[in-house]
Amino acid sequence: MEPEKYRELFLQLEAEVRKVIVGHADVIRKVLVAFFAGGHVLLEGVPGLGKTLLIKSLSRALGLSFKRVQFTPDLMPSDIIGTQVLAESDGRREFQFKKGPIFAQVILADEINRATPKTQSAVLEAMEEKQVTVFGESYPLDSPFMVLATQNPIELEGTYPLPEAQLDRFFFKLLVSPPSPRDLGEILQRTTGAGLREASRVFAHDGAAAVAQMQQLLRQVIIAPPLEDYVVRLVHATQPAAGKGNTIAAVHEYLRFGSSPRGAQAIILGAKGNALVEGRVHVSYEDIETVIYPALRHRLILNFQAEAENINADQILATLVKKVPRD
Repeated sequence: MEPEKYRELFLQLEAEVRKVIVGHADVIRKVLVAFFAGGHVLLEGVPGLGKTLLIKSLSRALGLSFKRVQFTPDLMPSDIIGTQVLAESDGRREFQFKKGPIFAQVILADEINRATPKTQSAVLEAMEEKQVTVFGESYPLDSPFMVLATQNPIELEGTYPLPEAQLDRFFFKLLVSPPSPRDLGEILQRTTGAGLREASRVFAHDGAAAVAQMQQLLRQVIIAPPLEDYVVRLVHATQPAAGKGNTIAAVHEYLRFGSSPRGAQAIILGAKGNALVEGRVHVSYEDIETVIYPALRHRLILNFQAEAENINADQILATLVKKVPRD
């Protein structure tokens, strides 16, 4: 696939989703960038902002199989990955594996922080290994495979915060903000009238094959050694244990732990995806800075002092972008 074709298909997908979703242009673009980079996305925002509709519209435009899982405290791991059931075949009774909703290509994990840690961990292997294991037997998942999870940041009662190990498996964490008055007016016009819009399928035939080609092309985008070194220095600067090599006061003052290597991988792959959309086959510093916040904000573990002073990860990342030199 040529870069021009990648950009054409990407913009078509973006346009189809925006036919349904008002505003959130940056969120839509970054969800698509993460998808073609082979990553998963965590969407955080209060209820009613269109997170679920965005994910449904994306799967419809891609022409991929879609399943929605509503996470609740009583949800069991077998409700997600499936289980062995006793079935009769040729006069004999035997156990057969009944697949759960995780066996789709686009998974909506709605309100993922409402499920217990045991159930949350059931998604870990699927996200990382693209397979699930039941009673010692592994079952591969279809490709492409993406988990888009939502969580409510304001309601703490009856929720179980995602552990750091699971947060780290999300490629991006995107913040979904309330609509502007202009966007709200457009939403009301679209949703309270006689007709409702739907996204149309972009890929005419085999969507999975086209996605595989686009994912392969993304990884072939060139990143120059100085830019790669900048990403290394930026991610290393998030480590409060880096000692004298790290002179950024905000890191030592407000962070318990910095980003894992997955954060650097997400920055580079996200920057490559952004470069292709902008019509380039090489990464720029602007591409890197576009994805720093969604790639790292959920990978910085704040300490008690940060919480007491109401300091968030984005504020620390803003300091890092200013303090870490490009060369």
